[in-house]
Amino acid sequence: MPPRQAVTTHTAAALLRDGGIVAHPTEAVWGLGCDPLDEAATRRLLALKQRDAGKGLILVAASVDQLAPFIDWEVLPAGQRAAVIASWPGPHTWILPATAAVPVWIRGDHAGVAVRVSAHPPVIALCTAFGGPMVSTSANVAGAPAPRRLSAMAPGIHAGVDAVLAGDTGDLASPTAIRDALTGTILR
Repeated sequence: MPPRQAVTTHTAAALLRDGGIVAHPTEAVWGLGCDPLDEAATRRLLALKQRDAGKGLILVAASVDQLAPFIDWEVLPAGQRAAVIASWPGPHTWILPATAAVPVWIRGDHAGVAVRVSAHPPVIALCTAFGGPMVSTSANVAGAPAPRRLSAMAPGIHAGVDAVLAGDTGDLASPTAIRDALTGTILR
């Protein structure tokens, strides 16, 4: 299969707004992104990954403000809220209390929502151009290794995306840890 030509941030953002799935570099691995409020796009992404919808998905953003509609900060004690915010931007994914604005296809079987404010320039640029957070999940079939290089992406995943965002992954050796902000439990 010939390599898919990489697109610009603005083209990728337009594709997200139109219900597309975009492969994009993250802090550690290649990810798949879509509009979290677009159920059809999210379900297509889950099918591409062969991922159980009950597991839930991560939202990644360029700023804390982009996540405001999705997080019920009032449920989180002030000290824990401060710790979460102090960890961003950076490679820290947190499970936070979700608002009613978080659709079931994002939460899965959970009451909370997994979120991260990235420090990785391609993610920041894409979320900024898109105008909000996007779904970000590893660009692999569920259970398979996540690709650190675009060339390592499975052909079926590569063929199933609408675009590939130009850029490189960061220096993180593995995907971000996921922690529950209410309990401090490390889930991944």
